[in-house]
Amino acid sequence: MPAATVAHFKEVAGPVSRRVLPGFGLSLGFTLLYISIIVCLPLGALIFKAASLGPEAYWQIVSAPRALASYRVTVLTALGATAVNLVFGLALAWVITRYRFPGRRILDAIVDLPFALPTAVAGIALTTLFASNGWLGGPLSDLGIPVVYTPLGIMIAMTFTSLPFVVRTVQPVLEDLDPALEEAALSLGAGEGRIFAKVILPLLAPALLAGTSLSFARSLGEFGAIIFIAGNQPFHTEITALLAFIRLEEYDYPATAAIASVMLFAAFVMLAITNILQARALRYTERG
Repeated sequence: MPAATVAHFKEVAGPVSRRVLPGFGLSLGFTLLYISIIVCLPLGALIFKAASLGPEAYWQIVSAPRALASYRVTVLTALGATAVNLVFGLALAWVITRYRFPGRRILDAIVDLPFALPTAVAGIALTTLFASNGWLGGPLSDLGIPVVYTPLGIMIAMTFTSLPFVVRTVQPVLEDLDPALEEAALSLGAGEGRIFAKVILPLLAPALLAGTSLSFARSLGEFGAIIFIAGNQPFHTEITALLAFIRLEEYDYPATAAIASVMLFAAFVMLAITNILQARALRYTERG
């Protein structure tokens, strides 16, 4: 197209809007309204209800021995489940991305099963599978490793429900990695282990941090898949979400809000730490 024609077209059409979406003001207003109603309002009500207790009563509830025991069980089992998902989630994403084999698409679809499966159904299935007379629980019981009604069972339930977060966060990054980086390192004499540790892993670090943080957050808040396999024994296999539910059934709404606020605070702290670590990892990757 001649330059004169293009200039005439621009003059007639006027300045071109650089907005990505039309109606930005309306879209932003609708988004903020939706977030306020769906997210901020319930969280604000929770914080307001917990604050109505007063500092002394609030501290007495959240620092009770049973509450402290539930925090310990929840956090330790969530950390264990996250560590397992970090290793096996990365390995699963690597296999799905880097290899072609019969049944690959089926395996890729199965990864999303915990998202679609009701958590209560998952809990019943895991309890049946790992019971003392189950397919996996029987051999483990013969070895002296009970699963059902133990913290190990809680960790397995958390691992099942939170595994997709690691896989689906790491998988796109693996697919977008430039093969030239690995080929260059290989041509310089680096072995496969060194290439993975020095080339691939630093590039995957932000995605791994995001995936593990989401996995940990899901494990902290998991309820349906755990209550069936945990046995819900106070001071032993009682998680914090269950304790809050028990207080709710007792119509002790302030205590429910207080315990839930501890989980909310822990989630905020975890997200803040994760964002800081991700920013540092991105800066390190850009410098590298």
